[in-house]
Amino acid sequence: MNTNITQTLDARNLNCPLPILRTKKALNSMQSGDLLAIQATDPGSVNDLEAFCKQTGNKLVSSEAAGDEFSFIIKKS
Repeated sequence: MNTNITQTLDARNLNCPLPILRTKKALNSMQSGDLLAIQATDPGSVNDLEAFCKQTGNKLVSSEAAGDEFSFIIKKS
């Protein structure tokens, strides 16, 4: 896995739509090709972030679940 994370986002204990809104805000300040790592606890964030990436053209590099926590890496388009 590519570990050149540019920025991290802690979206734990936030419910929809906050993880998506914070992700969008973080990506807006990043350069094309940068990687954003996100930690979330909202189970809905799995589908939400996948749909967000499809709509915005960003790439969902990884999506993993570990207990009640979800980890994502998004590559900015």
